[in-house]
Amino acid sequence: MERTYADMTLDRLFSEHPHAREFFSALGLSALPEDQTLGRTVAALDEELLLDVGIERQELLGQFCDYMAGVERLRNQQQALVSSVTVLGGHDKSGNPENFRLELRPGEVTCIVGPTGSGKSRFLADIEWLAQGDSPTGRTVLINGAAPDLARRYAVEQKLVAQLSQNMNFVMDLSAEEFIRLHAESRMIADPAAITATILELANSLAGEQFTPVTPVTALSGGQSRALMIADVACLSSSPIVLIDEIENAGIDRKRALSLLADQDKIVLMATHDPILALMGQQRLIFKNGGVSSIRSTSPAERANLTLFEQMDARLTAVRHALRNGEEIAGNF
Repeated sequence: MERTYADMTLDRLFSEHPHAREFFSALGLSALPEDQTLGRTVAALDEELLLDVGIERQELLGQFCDYMAGVERLRNQQQALVSSVTVLGGHDKSGNPENFRLELRPGEVTCIVGPTGSGKSRFLADIEWLAQGDSPTGRTVLINGAAPDLARRYAVEQKLVAQLSQNMNFVMDLSAEEFIRLHAESRMIADPAAITATILELANSLAGEQFTPVTPVTALSGGQSRALMIADVACLSSSPIVLIDEIENAGIDRKRALSLLADQDKIVLMATHDPILALMGQQRLIFKNGGVSSIRSTSPAERANLTLFEQMDARLTAVRHALRNGEEIAGNF
């Protein structure tokens, strides 16, 4: 592999492997003759330059190959297919068996309902930790119908669950565009500029109020922050499962947000107290006493009621908008 890269001209190398340029840029070696092979370029580097960089000539090519191998491993991990997640029931806080087998598949939305302390967070933790009967609930989680190996269970990276919490706080002094592009580059995306533009466009389609690419992330409102991260998770996250907590408090287009995640083949789990959102999923889990008390599929009658609820919600949204803008409220309610 080292010899293969050494014999390639830099222009061909950067064309076939755009992320390779980042390796040399990070070392301060950006002005390299791209018509020369990598091997000849390394051999011709000035000793003082290498001293400033802090790397031995004989080590440079080897470190580059290690970097390229790491990128390939990352891509292979991101492309690893999760076609199903199966949760086998354990027991509630009183030791009563749950007696369920739940299949979660890409593109589906499952709603999680129940009062505070009923076990919703523990259920999500069991999935994230790939429990094998060794958690307080005794549940078992299967990936593609089989128990995960130890390497996957205890891997630091490539977690199954990406979480979108109620509070989104940024501390980085970056614009929205810089923030997303940095994430795209860390994922070794071939065209980070294009995916960044797509994410910003999607985020603005979700947010109640528009923001620009140069808006600092620290200046985004709560709804804008949530919209940005939903679009980011949909387009960039390698986690096959997305947990959304209380999306009804975000001030965003909730239905479009769920559709976006489902269209990206994410397994969506949504904890909510909103009856409209609870009916938007294909199924809902009802939690009591630390366990799943029942699993219900959304019925045709509930779908019909959902349409009525959405119409009522749209009218109330229009009223809120009119009140905020000092407009007269038209119609009877």
